[in-house]
Amino acid sequence: MSEQRIRLNGLRQSTVGHTAIGLWRHPDSQAHRYRDLSYWVDTARILERGRFDALFIADALGPLDVYQGSVDAALRDGIQTPTDDPLLAISAMAAATERLGFSVTVSSTYEQPYAFARKMTTLDHLTNGRIGWNIVTSALDSAARNLGLDKQLPHDQRYAVAEEFMDVVYKLWESSWADDAVVQDVEAGVFVDPSRVRPVAHEGEYYRVPGIALSEPGVQRTPVLYQAGTSKVGRAFAARHAEGVFLSTYLPSMARGLVDDVRRRAAENGRDPLSLKFFAIATVIVAETDEAAAAKLADYQRYASVEGALARWSALMHIDLSALDLDKPLEYVDTDGIRGMVELFTTLDPSRTWTPRAIAEFVGVGGGGPVIVGSPTTVADELERWIDESGVDGFNIADPVPPVTFRDFADLVVPELQRRGRVWRDYEGGTLREHFHGPGVTRARADHPAAQYRRL
Repeated sequence: MSEQRIRLNGLRQSTVGHTAIGLWRHPDSQAHRYRDLSYWVDTARILERGRFDALFIADALGPLDVYQGSVDAALRDGIQTPTDDPLLAISAMAAATERLGFSVTVSSTYEQPYAFARKMTTLDHLTNGRIGWNIVTSALDSAARNLGLDKQLPHDQRYAVAEEFMDVVYKLWESSWADDAVVQDVEAGVFVDPSRVRPVAHEGEYYRVPGIALSEPGVQRTPVLYQAGTSKVGRAFAARHAEGVFLSTYLPSMARGLVDDVRRRAAENGRDPLSLKFFAIATVIVAETDEAAAAKLADYQRYASVEGALARWSALMHIDLSALDLDKPLEYVDTDGIRGMVELFTTLDPSRTWTPRAIAEFVGVGGGGPVIVGSPTTVADELERWIDESGVDGFNIADPVPPVTFRDFADLVVPELQRRGRVWRDYEGGTLREHFHGPGVTRARADHPAAQYRRL
C-alpha cells in the first residue's frame, strides 16, 4: 500500500450498554442478545468480511455504583451490568472465522498468573494464534469489594502487582517448555520429553509459582499484548509491555501527546517505538449521503439516556454527578474532579456552556471518543485526518446499535478505505501478531521483554 494502512478493531463488551447508553431501546438494536452465541459469531463474521484486524472485547468486574450511591441507574440502562465473561465466546468465533484476531480484557489484579497463563495458551491453541490480551489493573471499588478486598488497591500498587504478574506469565509462556519438548514418539512411548520442560521457580513479593507451565506452547506463546493506561505509571507500563495501546480521547491533538510520550518511553526501554500500534476509539455513523447519516445520528440520539450517561461518567470520574443540578454550568462547581471534567469538555468546544445534561447528551451515543458522521467519503476523510494528525495507527470502532453500525462500517466505509489503499483487501499472515508485524512474525519481537525469557 502506498499509504499507511489503517488498522481496525471492532469494539464490544459482553453487556447491553457500553459506550452508547440507552440505545439498546432502538428497534434495530440487538444489544440484548449479548448472551447468545450466534450474536458473537455473526459479529465476528461481519468484522472478518470487513477485513478488521481484530475484535476487542472490553470488560469490567464490578457494577457501576457511584451515581446516587447505588447500582440502580446502571441496572436500568444495562450499563456494564448484566455482563458475561468475555473469554468464553472466543473459541466459537474463532471456529466461524479464519483470520480475524481477538483481543480480550482480563484484569491482572484478580487473576492468578499460573491459571491465567493456561487460559490464554488454550485460546492461542483454539484460535490458531489469533489471541491477544488487553492488560488492565481494574479501577472499580465495587470489583475489589466483591473479590475479597475491603477496598481497591492503590493505583501504583496495582501496577506493581501487574509488573510481577507479567514476569510470571512470561516465564510460563516463554521459558518452561522448549520448542521441541513435545516429541510424540509412538515407538518410544514418549509424548513429552521431560528433559525439555523445566519449572519456572518464581519467588516474588506477590506470587510464588514453583512448577512448570501446564500447557504446551501455543503458536504465539505470549499472546499479543495491549494496554490502555494513560496515567504516568500506566504509560510506563505500556512502554515496557504493550504491542497495542488503546486510547480514549476526543481530539487528534490530545491523542498526539499520548502517542509521542509512550513511543519515547518505549525507545528508552530499548524497543522500536514504531513497533507499538495505537488505536483510538471512534463511533462512526455512516450512510450513503451526509444528510442521511445526520438523520441516522439524530434518530439514535433520541434513545440516548441522560441518567445512564451520568451514571457511567460518575464511575469513570469517581464523582457522584447526581448531586449536581443538571442544568447548572459546571464551572461553578469547585472540586478537583469537576474541574478536570470542565477542562476536558471546554477544550473540545469552548463556545458551549457545559452542564451535566449537556455532557450526558454529548457522550450519549459515542462516549470515549469522537462521533464521526457522514457519507463513506466524509468518514474516510476524517479517519485519514486523525491518522495524519494524531499519529495513531488505527481505531477501535464502537458499535452503538449492534450489529447495524458494524455492518454499515464494513459495507460502506471499508470499501472506500480500500479504494484509497488504506485498508488491506486481504489478510497477511494467519496470526494476530502477524497482523501487527507482518507475515512470519508469530512470536514476540526480540526487543520485547517477553523475549528475555525465551529458551535458547
